[in-house]
Amino acid sequence: MLTLIENIKELVQVETGRRKLRAQGNEMAQMETVKDAYLLVEDDKIKAFGPMSEWKTESGKWKVDREVDATGRLVFPTFCDSHTHLVYANSREHEFVDKIRGLSYEEIAKRGGGILNSAKATAAASEQELYDMAWLRLEEAMRLGTGAIEIKSGYGLSTESELKLLRVIRRLKENSPLTIKSNFLGAHGIPMEYRGHQEDYVDLVINEMIPRVADEGLADFIDVFCDQGFFTVDDTARILEAGIKHGMRPKIHANEMAISGGVQVGVKYNAISVDHLEQMGDAEIECLKGSDTMPTILPGCAFFLGLPLSPARRMIEAGLPVAMASDYNPGTSPSCNMQLILSMACIRYRLTPEEALNATTLNTACAMDVSGNLGTIAVGKRANFYITKPIASYEYMPYSYGENKVERVFLNGVER
Repeated sequence: MLTLIENIKELVQVETGRRKLRAQGNEMAQMETVKDAYLLVEDDKIKAFGPMSEWKTESGKWKVDREVDATGRLVFPTFCDSHTHLVYANSREHEFVDKIRGLSYEEIAKRGGGILNSAKATAAASEQELYDMAWLRLEEAMRLGTGAIEIKSGYGLSTESELKLLRVIRRLKENSPLTIKSNFLGAHGIPMEYRGHQEDYVDLVINEMIPRVADEGLADFIDVFCDQGFFTVDDTARILEAGIKHGMRPKIHANEMAISGGVQVGVKYNAISVDHLEQMGDAEIECLKGSDTMPTILPGCAFFLGLPLSPARRMIEAGLPVAMASDYNPGTSPSCNMQLILSMACIRYRLTPEEALNATTLNTACAMDVSGNLGTIAVGKRANFYITKPIASYEYMPYSYGENKVERVFLNGVER
């Protein structure tokens, strides 16, 4: 089936030359567009694009099955959200009030709140209940322009609960039109019964959880919360080594609370990304240079918790790539709105609109290992894109942070 999107005011984030898997340093400010454009989709792939003047001379070669008029509207590749904890059982607004009253994230966690709170609710919920709640969240993300998403476990913290979460993610993969990657995060927090001897919990993750996750083929990635008050560098290395042996590629929660060594251990084990990075020094930036590891910033978490901002500008000036994802979760970033993350990238981190778009599309696709097929408008890539409401320019996307600018979403060539 051939679908034509015609009279596009501006087609944004196109690739006409050599395919890029990520943008880094000065490349992040580069973005190609086509004004007064068309986009031709064949089944689930992008077949062709270019100026409407070109289409008028080429149109006789094609028998189009469906035409969509995008007059006054822009077309973008859908967002890729490379860091979420979308499957969970309860909201945590009472902890939100605790934070307002002055308790820190670490203080809430120490008294059994935070991740442990969500783990308790997850254990009590059925797989179907978790699936139904997660499906509604996925639908909301899609309406806001997200077409690919990584979902972590981590609210189980026991073998059976972690497996339950990962089975929910597998069902979402099977049934949702979004591209979904699964991430085993059994080392997300330390259960109360293991406090004071967390090495025993690390042993449980390595010797019981990882083999069972691998036996069922439930995870693309393995992750560890390597930070102050959570898992040490040595814990992290042990868990990553076990995950790698079972075919899972590493990711790392790093440097949210303190400079923890998480960046260095991530690079050592060829992590696809190191995420959070609120605390970054020169050594961490230097370590990332020349690596294949994608530095991923989570603006929603820093905003919600009042954390220091990751030095995105300094990282880009050092020649690094930067990705930005939502960190959608009930405790520290309760929003899946990647349009808001795009705005935060510009407003709080001082990225240009071009840099921010690269950070939330191509580079987040790279952080999910899908940039060969998603993240830009390119011939042969999957037809995942959205059509905006009538807007003036692509700069309007980050500028207007309070409205949903997405009018129509196409995933795998089909309007959703």
